[in-house]
Amino acid sequence: MMLKIGDFSKLGQVSIRMLRHYDEMGLLKPAHIDQFTEYRFYTIDQLPRLNRILALKDLGLSLEQIRAVLTEELSAAQLHGMLIFKQAEIEQQVQENQRRLRRVQARIQQIEQEGHESPYEIVLKQTAPLAVLTVRRTIPHVKDMKDYRYTMYRTVYAALERAGLERAGPETAFYHNTGYTEDDIEMEAALVVRPSATAVAIAPADYFYTVPATPFLATTLHQGVLRDVVHAISAVFRWIGSNNYMACGPIREIHLFGSELDGNGIIPIILEVQIPIEKSPI
Repeated sequence: MMLKIGDFSKLGQVSIRMLRHYDEMGLLKPAHIDQFTEYRFYTIDQLPRLNRILALKDLGLSLEQIRAVLTEELSAAQLHGMLIFKQAEIEQQVQENQRRLRRVQARIQQIEQEGHESPYEIVLKQTAPLAVLTVRRTIPHVKDMKDYRYTMYRTVYAALERAGLERAGPETAFYHNTGYTEDDIEMEAALVVRPSATAVAIAPADYFYTVPATPFLATTLHQGVLRDVVHAISAVFRWIGSNNYMACGPIREIHLFGSELDGNGIIPIILEVQIPIEKSPI
């Protein structure tokens, strides 16, 4: 019994457009095409093949994969391997969507608690290994920060000149304290440089090292005066706690405004706060 494409479409609950697409891909050819009208006709016997196409499609296989299954007569072992791969792919998508759901929930909670939208957008990033020329000091108190920072960056720029190294990135600051403190602030003033075989020999040992690659960084941008960067840092830490992460390295402050030696800490600047993170075990 021959069925017009419209009737076969209703019987199989597939659109006419999709049946034509299956025809073009060689997945399901009409049993007959009228040579004068070019009408497509199908038979009841073709329903099992259509059902298999729909079942495989429902499992998430692409039409190209389904064509391979149907036309290349894949073995059960080959189909099993294809489905194992698809299972892993779907599981990864589920995990990503669960993380996205937690981020949405945290954003909703933040708005409900604070009554307004945060000016800080949190973005996940990663970095390659970074060669840095750096000066590390313990700053006695936050009120001493301005003078110490200025002196530290002058020192690191002088070290850069002595070593004959080439800049390869913006000014960076590292903060090594594990929590917020206004006393004994452990800070590095750093410059990202191009790696050099002679750098270690030229620069003092405590000035030059490589920061390992960091696969996960929670980041945000701060625009305003430098002393208010603490608000950006607090926003990133709130996001980390709300999204089941934990900090696993020093806070990084990436200067996108140029050199700190050109300002006084009061003029508006823009910088990026980066905090290395890992999944919380809890």
